Amino acid sequence: MAASAHAQPLAPADCVGTPSAVWLRVTVDEVRSGNGLIALTLYADDRSRFLVKRGSLAVMRVPARPGTTEACIFLPAAGIYAVAIYHDEDGNQKFNRSGLGFPAEGFGFTNNPATLAGLPNFSSVRLRVTQADLHTRIRLRYP
Repeated sequence: MAASAHAQPLAPADCVGTPSAVWLRVTVDEVRSGNGLIALTLYADDRSRFLVKRGSLAVMRVPARPGTTEACIFLPAAGIYAVAIYHDEDGNQKFNRSGLGFPAEGFGFTNNPATLAGLPNFSSVRLRVTQADLHTRIRLRYP
């Protein structure tokens, strides 16, 4: 029996999160070192929950690889999401900040918005996922 031309692709074995029929491949560029973890925080399409404590759908972590780190995360379904990442170099599973509240670890967002004037607005980080196996690149910025 011939395989269907519209067969659902299989999720990569290294995908993290709650298994589903939709996943997002994330390439994290400019990773400073292989120390610690890359934390990927998934947000639903709700600006009031973006970057607030307990506002995310999930936080997933993968080992950091110097230069480029590849990750695959399961999504609840097709839809609009935002992903915020940080390089947890010390592995404490917290986003470290300076005494003034500025980031002390590398970070980035979907669509790579400018962050020189502060955190990006939600509309600049939204990503429409219409099918399984979409790919996005996020560039880390270090303080």
